[in-house]
Amino acid sequence: MFVSEDLQVNAQGHLTIGGQDTVELAKQYGTPLYVMDEDLIRKHCRSFKQSMDKFYQGKGLVCYASKAFSCKAIYRVMQEEGLGVDVVSGGELYTAMQTGFDSSKICFHGNNKTTEELQMALDYQVGRIIVDNIYELHQLEQMCQEQGKTARIMFRIKPGVDAHTHNFIRTGQIDSKFGFALETGEAMEAVKEALQCKSLHLCGLHCHIGSQILDTNGFEAAAEVMMQFIATIQKELHITIEELNLGGGFGICYTEQDDPIPYEQYMEAVSKVIHRCSEEYNVPQPFILIEPGRSIVAPAGITLYTVGGKKVIPNIRTYVSIDGGMCDNPRYILYQSAYDAIVANKADQPKDTKVTIAGKCCESGDLIGENMPLQACEPGDIIAVCATGAYNYSMSSNYNRLQKPAVVFVKDGTSRVVVKRETLQDLVRNDCE
Repeated sequence: MFVSEDLQVNAQGHLTIGGQDTVELAKQYGTPLYVMDEDLIRKHCRSFKQSMDKFYQGKGLVCYASKAFSCKAIYRVMQEEGLGVDVVSGGELYTAMQTGFDSSKICFHGNNKTTEELQMALDYQVGRIIVDNIYELHQLEQMCQEQGKTARIMFRIKPGVDAHTHNFIRTGQIDSKFGFALETGEAMEAVKEALQCKSLHLCGLHCHIGSQILDTNGFEAAAEVMMQFIATIQKELHITIEELNLGGGFGICYTEQDDPIPYEQYMEAVSKVIHRCSEEYNVPQPFILIEPGRSIVAPAGITLYTVGGKKVIPNIRTYVSIDGGMCDNPRYILYQSAYDAIVANKADQPKDTKVTIAGKCCESGDLIGENMPLQACEPGDIIAVCATGAYNYSMSSNYNRLQKPAVVFVKDGTSRVVVKRETLQDLVRNDCE
């Protein structure tokens, strides 16, 4: 009935998440409100970790891609579940370290890390710095030499694989701001350059082909390309690449039209390529890292809104306005991303209307979706938008000086705030007199 397994309907006809009545959550904490099922997040973590243990004999590490959703609470969950994390900014790194996260399990990404961010990575002794370009390589080498430090690095490689997703979320092809290209020889030259850096240890290679990928073909192709490159490095330069980070991008079910395969099938299919290539090319099987983000948190989250005005334009469309919008979910205006929505207090009723859910920002494009099937709703009803656990809170803004919503975790029949709702005072906190 619903796109996420943790959503049900109770005896009152209300939508529940993790056993909690969403209508009551809206009353208790206000709207807009992000709600996330902690048990489901942990279940996804364990699924990936168990698959890594099963198909790579434990010789690997699952790193949560924290750009999907970053706050202290989520880093604590990842630490408790035995996962690593990848971070893409000094802010994400700082947040993780505020929880006492094991820095040896942190991968630090970014195509333009600042000097201050690289210094943070060295100070915190992060386990892997993913180097994106030659300038960064030389800068990091100089910093390490001056400070008498050694850094473990990986190179981000563009494997030339088309992930068949939206242009803005395809990152594995040659025309990308990320990483070193294989086709031009740029990647091999970078490896040679790294071997001349006495303060850097090239421990591995990294690739990422895109996001919201719903089949295994792209992942398998990327794995083969990367293993071929590892074999070429071994043959020509006589060094062994110890680690291979295959990135993330596993797709999820946003609407009934999406048909993702179970995560274990991704892992099994790609592991077969790794094992085969290891034997065929006579290279040691590298330690494998993956970076799921969306697939861990997105299905576990919903956003609750209160319906305000309703505008019927005969023979055109019906607008239903909510008390949030692009400030708490910019993915429609960015990517035209599709979502499933439910009137939470009428969840047992049929979706017999089609509406366009409009946000409250002063922008014509501020929509959650167009012509969406929905139960008949009126002002004061609660709308739940599903699968919003990733890239909603993390991409939220204060446009129109709106306050960012609270984030609530539900677990074991209880709920708790993990990120407070912003206040009007928060909006002016950094303003100067």
